[in-house]
Amino acid sequence: MTDQNTVRPHELVERALELSRADGCVVIADEESTANLRWAGNSLTTNGVTRGRTLTVIATVDGQEGTAVSVVSREAVTLDELESLVRAAEAAARAAGPAEDAQPLLAGGAASADFTEAPAETSVEVFSAFAPALGEALGLSRKSGRLLYGFANHMVTSSYLGTSTGLRLRHDQPTGTLELNAKTADLSASAWTGAATRDFRDVDPVALEAQLAQRLAWAERKIDLPAGRYETLLPPSALADLMIYLTWSAGGRDAHEGRTVFSKPGGRTRVGDRLSSLPLTLRSDPVYPGLEAAPFVVAHASGGDSSVFDNGLPLSPTDWIRDGELTNLLTTRHSAGLTGLPVRPGIDNLVFEGADPASGTTLEDMVARTERGLLLTCLWYIREVDPATLLLTGLTRDGVYLVENGEVTGAVNNFRFNESPVDLLGRITEVGRTERCLPREWSDWFTRAAMPPVRVADFHMSSVSQAS
Repeated sequence: MTDQNTVRPHELVERALELSRADGCVVIADEESTANLRWAGNSLTTNGVTRGRTLTVIATVDGQEGTAVSVVSREAVTLDELESLVRAAEAAARAAGPAEDAQPLLAGGAASADFTEAPAETSVEVFSAFAPALGEALGLSRKSGRLLYGFANHMVTSSYLGTSTGLRLRHDQPTGTLELNAKTADLSASAWTGAATRDFRDVDPVALEAQLAQRLAWAERKIDLPAGRYETLLPPSALADLMIYLTWSAGGRDAHEGRTVFSKPGGRTRVGDRLSSLPLTLRSDPVYPGLEAAPFVVAHASGGDSSVFDNGLPLSPTDWIRDGELTNLLTTRHSAGLTGLPVRPGIDNLVFEGADPASGTTLEDMVARTERGLLLTCLWYIREVDPATLLLTGLTRDGVYLVENGEVTGAVNNFRFNESPVDLLGRITEVGRTERCLPREWSDWFTRAAMPPVRVADFHMSSVSQAS
């Protein structure tokens, strides 16, 4: 048997393409490495490093009724096992019916300059500066009688994409996340914060621990409030969770077929409609500084708003909402043809901006200008209630605070909320400085976001929640 560690990913891609007998073939090799730290009760508990490889073969077979496709993925594939994977994909394609989203595979252009190089990797060295600072934060928490829990994870994925039409592309994606949760010694109050990073060199756990300490101090006074509509300050993390769900729900085909909040009667969409009177912009850009993402489509499966036939399609900056107006919806080449909309594939980052994204207005500034309202920490357990309005429900968690006359006066009970992020756009009255943040609810799937804090009128807290 051949040792997989001696075979570079690009060699697996090339060999799989050589073995292919299908009319078309796409091969994606994903080489992944992770390093992590975990701590609980002010002490490190575990750490580890992992390595993994996944090979995906997409076979297309032309027939009288159209082109069929099949996708087969396997982990830890060696050269000796490669032919069976390729044959399995071809057999499944021949047994399948025509693919609705079939399109010609993209023709090859210039190959990525590093396509034949070894994959990028992470290691515990990524924490070389972070770990001592974390130790200091743990010590401060211990000395002050607080309990600090959390998890730091760094992952690097090198994706190699090759096609029978000549594409040879590669992208290295680093993804780092930090989650910190502080609790009082009696566990009666908790506070959360998080950060997204590419390399942990820009994360300050001591500053984040101080932020959590302030929130626990606020929680020393407990205030019961009823359900209702409140002026509410949403921090970047909470706004990110709502805007990510909005974007995931912005499929052009679904809107064209009348199934979403972005639909209009008669097979039309709301592209061109004004969603906010403020000049708000929601956009994605694969080269946004600090949020760099794959500059081409890497699709391991078809469905929703992705298509394996679009693999390798170049991605460019896309405004989903520009100056308060809906400008684009998610489409593949296939769904763009069905709807008459331009081709707009998804991009793995999201940026929300007001009129001045570099404004100096911070969340603290907005608190100081609040007569009476709520300050949230984050949202939790978000679920869709009604796709026609994009009504979402979920819970507040780890700190909801009452602001009175420019000061936080105490922690209030948690709530269940009912809100549509589309409707919410029309009730934003103030936008702060855009900054990188970690979405809490969706951080397992989406981490590259930059959002501002916002002030929202009449945020709907539909009921009191017993969640802590």
